[in-house]
Amino acid sequence: MVSKRIQFSLPILLILLSLFGCQKKKNSPEKITNNKDKIEKIINAADLFYKNKQPDSAFYLYNEARANCNPNEDPKNYVYCMYYMAEIQQDHEDFIGSTLTATETFPFLNKIKGSEYVWNIYSVLGRNYYYTYDYPNAIYYYSKAFTLKNDRINILEAKNNNAVIHIKQQKFNKALPIFLSIAKEKIIQQKPTYYSKILDYIGYCYYKLKDPRALSYFQKSIEIKAKVKDHDGLGRTYYNLANYYEKDNAVLSMKYAKLSYENHTSAGNIDDCLLALKFIIKNSSDTEAKKNSLIYIKLGDSIYEVRQRAKNNFAKIKYDTKKEKNENLKLKAQKIKNDLQIEKQERRNIISYAIIIIALCLIIFLYFYLTAKAHRQKIEATYQSETRISKKLHDELANDIYHALAFVENRNLSIEENNDHLLKKLDNIYSRTRNISRENNPFLSNQDYAVQLKEMISRFNTSNVNLLLNGLDTISWNKVDKIKKISVFRAIQELLVNMKKHSDASLVAITFKEKDNTILINYSDNGKGIDATKMVLKNGLHNMENRIHNIKGEIDIYSELGKGFKVLIKFPIL
Repeated sequence: MVSKRIQFSLPILLILLSLFGCQKKKNSPEKITNNKDKIEKIINAADLFYKNKQPDSAFYLYNEARANCNPNEDPKNYVYCMYYMAEIQQDHEDFIGSTLTATETFPFLNKIKGSEYVWNIYSVLGRNYYYTYDYPNAIYYYSKAFTLKNDRINILEAKNNNAVIHIKQQKFNKALPIFLSIAKEKIIQQKPTYYSKILDYIGYCYYKLKDPRALSYFQKSIEIKAKVKDHDGLGRTYYNLANYYEKDNAVLSMKYAKLSYENHTSAGNIDDCLLALKFIIKNSSDTEAKKNSLIYIKLGDSIYEVRQRAKNNFAKIKYDTKKEKNENLKLKAQKIKNDLQIEKQERRNIISYAIIIIALCLIIFLYFYLTAKAHRQKIEATYQSETRISKKLHDELANDIYHALAFVENRNLSIEENNDHLLKKLDNIYSRTRNISRENNPFLSNQDYAVQLKEMISRFNTSNVNLLLNGLDTISWNKVDKIKKISVFRAIQELLVNMKKHSDASLVAITFKEKDNTILINYSDNGKGIDATKMVLKNGLHNMENRIHNIKGEIDIYSELGKGFKVLIKFPIL
């Protein structure tokens, strides 16, 4: 009833061999093209099986091609395969399975440009509903097929299907004009099989309307079918003639019933064989009827078993394919998930490496930065020390030496008094020079640190300055880092030098105390003091502050004009 697109370009053996010989590597750029080629080859093989009336093999290959299709990208091949699968199911009277297969194509019909594929789907649905006596739905889908802009033969086929439904509904007056109009079409007259079928329908309508013209149409149909050896068509026409003569000529009616049975048997049409056999049984004698009934029962059981197996087989093929596809999708999803996990891990590794590299770069940068800073501070401290020594030499020694030279030039050294005065000046200059040397000499022994610190402080204890020292020996100096001890030594030295030069103090007190792994040093004098709100640290005090901060210590200065000068130094032992 429906025109079909059958393609066969190669012998079936070559096709089947080639199906499995063109596998490409997964995820390669050629996959899309090769898949399409593979699908086309499978479809060609399926078409060949279908043409050679091997429906099981055809169904299997159509289903394989359908499973390999992406209906969103290749809807035409997908719908084509589904249509033929629905056809095969329909031929085996699996009308429900056929309907389900056909309706699976609905989401993709609007993606196909050619209306032939859509027409095929609507037609197979119409026939399914026709065969299950759901005539309203059958007419609905036949009408949808009819409205499509398709070739003339398909339009006439849709009209024919609607007319057949009218026959089933006993509306022969409606069916007859449709068949008569179809019979006038030249395109139908050029197709003997179609034309003879239409003549059969016309004859059947006249027969039901009790019009004697029925016989001429039956006879003309038989002539055409005999020429093209259409056994199945002959079987249907003979069956109509058996019914036509049933009441008027029982012998002739039985003759045509047997001819119908023989032709349907030759065509392999078991359903119509059973129909003819049932007619024969009905109109036979008891003995012959019993014999034919046994044949009828055997045929009925046989075809029921075959069709039931076919239904189960088709359902299993679809189910197994769907199950395999789902399993493949699960495997693909798992692979994608694993790939994502690996990618995430690689990304985390890259980030970790980047963090490590950045951290190493930062550490190296900080190392060189701090090393350079320490070097600069060392240079700066050396410069400050040299500046201070230079200033002391200029302020304290150069003038005395100049005065000594002037004294030598203007005095007679042979006089004992002048000589003694010069010696005193020279001794004073020597003493100051020694003090400057001691102030800037490094001390190397940790054990002698307290002694050296006392000695340095005692040098500032003069007849004009009374210096009090308390708690120095209570400090665990052996636990203190050498750098910290040097910094403390220089800081106290700077305080005492500043006192001697600027404060005019007569009393100085320095107290040492150790508490909670911290050393506290309190310095105070009764000098003239300074205004702390306007205090600007000069070189000596500035150096002292830097030294204490460098050993992670703190320094606080308390002073007011006329109320002396106080300093608190504290730093950690470790």
